[in-house]
Amino acid sequence: MFIRSALMLTGIGVVIGLAAAAGLTQLMKSLLFGVSPLDPFTYGSVLIVLAASAVLASYPPARRAAAVNPVEALRAE
Repeated sequence: MFIRSALMLTGIGVVIGLAAAAGLTQLMKSLLFGVSPLDPFTYGSVLIVLAASAVLASYPPARRAAAVNPVEALRAE
């Protein structure tokens, strides 16, 4: 559940970022050397790296939270 919500937030950010990147290609066209402004390999690799980093960042806290006994956590409060 925790990882799913993290991936949903990552997906929303990726969609907004891809839309902004596609919209700003004309401004950045002079800064890109050897890469077309709408290179699908670049966009895909960035998507994969962001998704992988989101999973790696959210997995340890989710695993730690799942290992806690709910009864003991309620008694500690």
